Amino acid sequence: MSHLRDEILEWSASGRLKPEAAPRALEIAGLTPQLSDWRNFLHTMLLWTGVILVASGVIFFFAYNWQSLHRFGKFALAETLFAAAVIAAWQSGIERPAGKAALLGAALLTGALLALLGQTYQTGADAFELFAAWAVLILPWVVAARFAPLWLMWIGLLNLSVFLYFQARAWGLLGLLFGTSGMLWCLFGLNVVAVAAWELGLVRRIPWLNRWGARILAALAGVFATTIGTLAVVQSREVGPWAILAYLAWILAMYANYRLRHIDVFMLAGMVLSAVVVIAAFLSKHLLFDGRDDAGGFLLIGLVIIGLSGAGAWWIRQLLPEQPQ
Repeated sequence: MSHLRDEILEWSASGRLKPEAAPRALEIAGLTPQLSDWRNFLHTMLLWTGVILVASGVIFFFAYNWQSLHRFGKFALAETLFAAAVIAAWQSGIERPAGKAALLGAALLTGALLALLGQTYQTGADAFELFAAWAVLILPWVVAARFAPLWLMWIGLLNLSVFLYFQARAWGLLGLLFGTSGMLWCLFGLNVVAVAAWELGLVRRIPWLNRWGARILAALAGVFATTIGTLAVVQSREVGPWAILAYLAWILAMYANYRLRHIDVFMLAGMVLSAVVVIAAFLSKHLLFDGRDDAGGFLLIGLVIIGLSGAGAWWIRQLLPEQPQ
């Protein structure tokens, strides 16, 4: 449908279709939103925006009025809203949008309750333990809801837990096993597994999964892969001798899955961007010595970046017609 819309607009721009006839052509093609479409869009947008704002409002309310409220009042308010969200999800049914929205609100309020507990009684727990406990407690809801945004939120909590663990326990068990680069490797592995699992679900046509969820996870994995690749060519001792091979394996896997198996230009564009960053880092390492202001080196690196970016953009544009709409 998006391809048809682009084609009609191209006809209008090239003069093959009169500009005043373009709206009628879009209407005949069924590309013009109807009143019911706008109503559904507004209903969905207001539903999800309301849930997120209410949950955020509770957190900021406690933060602003922390000294004014008694601890029993804080817990009573948070638990009342939490119970209301759970009851709303149960009454609406988790198969309906309202039920999923209420369950998302309950999941967010679970984190607020854990933070409230830790701040009120000063449990001494590290921040990563809060996020890890949050992820564990809402896991049954995440599994039962079969709702992609809730799964993305849960994976985000795992990422935060790992990141904060290495911030708090740099010399803990995982720190000793994996070294100072352990955080990067763990986060990279976590998100690669998440992307692979999401893609497997798409292959098996699980109806509640969507392509954008895989793209978000792949972008997150790509950030850590690019960081590892950059460190591999700049300071390989930080990430180990196998880092460059791991990065190249990630690039090849992205190409094989999103070019050879099926086309996804978003993923391929991210792959191109990552390669440009790592190549630029490699050239910087070998052309700019000891922080010296080397104008020739800067010029060459700039030209390489422009050339690679232009070639990558041209390649992506060639693939656009092949991508399924």
